[in-house]
Amino acid sequence: MPAPRTVLLTGAAGGLGTLMRGLLPPYGYRLRLLDQRTIDDAPEAIAADLADKEALRQAVRGVDAIVHLAGISLEAPFEKILRANIEGTYNLYEAAREEGVRRVVFASSNHAVGFTPRPADGSGAIPVDTPRRPDTYYGLSKGIGEDLASLYWDLHGIETVSVRIGSCFPRPTTVRMLSIWLSPPDCARLLHAALTAEGVGHTVVYGSSANTRLWWDLTTARALGYVPQDDSEPYAAELLAAHGALDPADPEHAHLGGAFCVDPPQWPY
Repeated sequence: MPAPRTVLLTGAAGGLGTLMRGLLPPYGYRLRLLDQRTIDDAPEAIAADLADKEALRQAVRGVDAIVHLAGISLEAPFEKILRANIEGTYNLYEAAREEGVRRVVFASSNHAVGFTPRPADGSGAIPVDTPRRPDTYYGLSKGIGEDLASLYWDLHGIETVSVRIGSCFPRPTTVRMLSIWLSPPDCARLLHAALTAEGVGHTVVYGSSANTRLWWDLTTARALGYVPQDDSEPYAAELLAAHGALDPADPEHAHLGGAFCVDPPQWPY
């Protein structure tokens, strides 16, 4: 499909949203920004909560697609996760249905499968259809978001690519991130592929760069036309010297979700 002209970017004031505000326009997108916080350098941005259904309808009206990054991105009490991540995502899909928007890119998370045992090496062996094993209420909400995406495709014909993002920062900061790092430029490449690929229906992909130590399979992401360019390996020696190798006997190292798989969940994720 041709590149959508106008894209609603939710969560535009967040860390990932801020990065994508600079990296997506060169692909030809005009971004409409939405966040519950005011964005000082974007006075035209819409300041609204995902609970505000009328504001959401106005925000999605006339856009060609939605990149949904908004919500709570760390563990929180269930009531807060329910409101922001589950009810908020439902409200967004309802607004898309009512306004006729037919393509969504949903920021899911590796924490939807966080309790999956990690591979012993960078085998890239974990498939995208591995059974979901959320590690937190946050991870649970991302799995429910994927199911909402599936429902709205089957019931209403709204196509979605659900991207299970690893860790998207300018550089990896932990040894675990060497396996799940998604560089910001690769994130923009993946979102662009997800916005423009034909016939996606509801597709789930892992979001990471072409890391030497990669844990999961990028086949479905590459099928969209995603060609990752970056690799975390240049940071490996420094991180291993500072933190040591992952220890499979350590509960924080035994699963994909890392420190989210302990009680209480720990940062960084």
